[in-house]
Amino acid sequence: MKSYKFTEEIPVLGSYDVIVAGGGVAGVAAAVSAARMGKSVLLIEKTITLGGLATIGLINYFVPMCNGRGTKIIKGMAQELFDLSIKYGFDTVPSDWKDGDPPADTKQRYVTRFSIPIFIAALTELLKNEGVDILFDTVVTKPVMEDNTCVGVIVENKTGREMYCCKMIVDVTGDSDILYRAGVPTIQGCNFQTFLVNGVTIKTCEEVIKTGDFSKLTRGYDGGNADLYGGNHPEGHRLWKGTNARDVTDYVVESHINLLNNIRNDDRNSRELIQIPTMPQFRTTRCIDGDYVFTEDDVYKHFDDSIGAICDFDRRNYLYEIPFGTLVKTGFPNMITAGRSASGRGYGWDLLRVIPPAIITGQAAGVAVSMAIDSGSAIYDTDIKKLQKTLEEQDVMIHFDDSLIVPGEAERVDIGHI
Repeated sequence: MKSYKFTEEIPVLGSYDVIVAGGGVAGVAAAVSAARMGKSVLLIEKTITLGGLATIGLINYFVPMCNGRGTKIIKGMAQELFDLSIKYGFDTVPSDWKDGDPPADTKQRYVTRFSIPIFIAALTELLKNEGVDILFDTVVTKPVMEDNTCVGVIVENKTGREMYCCKMIVDVTGDSDILYRAGVPTIQGCNFQTFLVNGVTIKTCEEVIKTGDFSKLTRGYDGGNADLYGGNHPEGHRLWKGTNARDVTDYVVESHINLLNNIRNDDRNSRELIQIPTMPQFRTTRCIDGDYVFTEDDVYKHFDDSIGAICDFDRRNYLYEIPFGTLVKTGFPNMITAGRSASGRGYGWDLLRVIPPAIITGQAAGVAVSMAIDSGSAIYDTDIKKLQKTLEEQDVMIHFDDSLIVPGEAERVDIGHI
């Protein structure tokens, strides 16, 4: 393969305590948490919108944050962003949860859908109010490494090529892009053919007028309708890795053509497509091979280094704790991840990547990097007890109560294409 070698002087335009690479919900949580701990924070986002898969990926669904029997499990900043997502727009919070925690046992789960554009704007305001610097339309292209320490990142944007220095970096690109390029071991995932689009029809508009409920405005169209477990994935079709440009491009081209094929025989005046994803709707692309790899078998386990309890979004009663080791790799002293690229395999990876756990891990990452800066320690040597105490003070449930364990009563529910 032909190649070119060149050198270039790149201007250093700033230095921060913490750089957060990626503006999804995990990145927002990490940035806000670190800023609230008194740290200077730069959040770099490759698009011009915050929220990641939850917004531009059109997965505008806070999955269940309770155990399926009326007890809220996931709280902390996940609750804060849940509330923010519906503060200025519609919600679909079930009736038993409308006025707070239900007074009696209920099988209704604590969930909501939300307005994508409104949540995007609210996240921007949140970062601004917390003093986080933002760089939109900017791609982080390379970590600058001294041995295994990241001293900054090179970015590319309308201005050109720039460098920003940092003491700690949080990789929340969703694909472990920065950690991978820094040499951190990673796990490659694969994805089914999913490409969901929001549209409106005469019927949905009539339903809004009839009910006054804007959550009923849209219906789904698709250019690929595979579910979480591979149902509806075309037989014999390739799986998508999502970690190289050709793979992503092929996926998008195929999805767009599939979409057209699925609507081309409709009455063209009967509907309009109003939101198409502007990022691939991949679930699991690449995560770190962390100090701990989380799996489905970790159900009901307590971890000494837990940074938050979570529930299973698809099955009632199943409870987990997320080990801090899923966010770090020993040997890389100032690099951490959260959200979709936390260390997991199989369904365990799915449990970590959805909105509430992504926020919880982002919150923990933001607190941990702040503590590491204050103590001068490596991120993987974080004082876990102190981290847990701080997170508990921020209303995070660190360990679930064993009284909530109900073996044999798991019940799968329909959670759709998340």
